[in-house]
Amino acid sequence: MQITAAMVKELRERTGAGMMECKKALQEAGGDMEAAIELMRKSGQAKADKKAGRVAAEGVIAAAAGEAGVALVEINSETDFVAKEADFQAFAQRVAERALAAAPADLEALLALALEEGGATVEEARRELVARLGENITVRRFERLAAAPGRILAHYLHGSPVRRIGVVVELEGGDEALARDLAMHVAASRPQYVSVEDVPTEVLEKEREILRAQAEASGKPPEIVQKMVEGRLRKQLGEITLLGQPFVKDPDTTVGKLLERAGAKVLRFVRLEVGEGIERKAESFAEEVMAQVKGG
Repeated sequence: MQITAAMVKELRERTGAGMMECKKALQEAGGDMEAAIELMRKSGQAKADKKAGRVAAEGVIAAAAGEAGVALVEINSETDFVAKEADFQAFAQRVAERALAAAPADLEALLALALEEGGATVEEARRELVARLGENITVRRFERLAAAPGRILAHYLHGSPVRRIGVVVELEGGDEALARDLAMHVAASRPQYVSVEDVPTEVLEKEREILRAQAEASGKPPEIVQKMVEGRLRKQLGEITLLGQPFVKDPDTTVGKLLERAGAKVLRFVRLEVGEGIERKAESFAEEVMAQVKGG
């Protein structure tokens, strides 16, 4: 039986699977729509396993906030197209809600949680989503900050329609408006530490060593070299620490000065950005299309 484009379209709409997967299922089922759907349901786990080796560096950051605190999760997909899918985003949001409510100890515990009461686990739901959307999808990481008396938690998600950056700031003193402004600042300015005191000793010594080698190349006397090193190190520390950075809403004021005026203190912050640290495979769109054509 000839497999028409209309049949492929119908199966794709009913299953949410990729076009090539739908065509192959119809061919195997001899054009029988219901049999093709059954085949695809049976092969769902195999598809998820097959796609697991493919790089998933796109995706979303989802957040859940409530009386218990705030949770951020990173859910990855292979393409931005899938990251925009309503089902994908709904899955990410539900995972964030479960991370907040259940306070899992680690990623393995999060994957083992029931996504809905009495229903499939997060991992089972992920596999089912892989089968329907036709891409590798991963629950990469999560952060959960618990609420505490006298402290303010504020979060900020950046990006539209896909939220690619998520930040949570924990503040002592001040107010929610200040905490949210600081969360927006962290999203934009990427500090690595709250203050100079938080920078590990080994990081400081390594930077000193690099700056000293650069300064000594100038041929200046040792005492001048030392001053050059310390001056450049202070500048660099100001760039990587939250308190030393110019506040994004008022670049003439550092975040440290802003907090001092407000009588507030940042206890910690978390910043997640989609795909950071994942090595992406360079592949042209034309090559991707040709691969799909040949696979068909």
